[in-house]
Amino acid sequence: MPDMQKFVLYLFLSLVFFVSGCGGPVAAPTETDALTTPTINPDEDPCASQNLPNTVQPVNDLMREFEDASQLISNLPAQQLPEVISNLQRLRRNAEDIQIPACLATLKTHQLNHMNLMIKTLLAFVGGGDQAALTNGLEQARNEHDLYSLEIVRLLGITLAPITATPSAQDTPTP
Repeated sequence: MPDMQKFVLYLFLSLVFFVSGCGGPVAAPTETDALTTPTINPDEDPCASQNLPNTVQPVNDLMREFEDASQLISNLPAQQLPEVISNLQRLRRNAEDIQIPACLATLKTHQLNHMNLMIKTLLAFVGGGDQAALTNGLEQARNEHDLYSLEIVRLLGITLAPITATPSAQDTPTP
C-alpha cells in the first residue's frame, strides 16, 4: 500500500507541475491597462435605454404608492392624519434606502424632495400651520413632482406632444 500512496503522490505532483506550466507567461500590467475601462454589455448596464424601464420601476413604484397614500388625505378626518403621515414617512425611508445607478440620481432627488415637502406640509397642517405656509408647501411639492415626471419622461425617451387646444363646450358631447 505505501507504494500505491507514493504513486498517487507523484501523479498528483506531476499534474500540478503540468497544469502550472500551461499558464504561459504573465505580462506585467502597464500604465495603459489601468486607464482602460471594461466594456459593459448593454444587457447588463442598468442605464442602457432598453433596461431603463426596469431600472426605473422600483423608484416609480414607491412614488406611485406615496401618491396614492397622499391622495387619501383629503378624504380623511384630521385625527387619522398622523397614521397616514407615518405611512408616508415609511415610504420616504424606503425611497431613501433604495439603491440606484447614477443615471437615476436626479430622478431620486426630485422624488425625495417631493416626499419631504409633502410630509413637512402635512405635519405643519396637523400642527396648525397658517394657510400661506400650507399653500406654499403644496406648491413646492407639486413643482418637485412635475420635475420628477419630466425626468422620468426624459429617462424613458418619451416625447411629449404639446397641447394645442383645450376642449370647448361645443366639443363636449351632451347626454
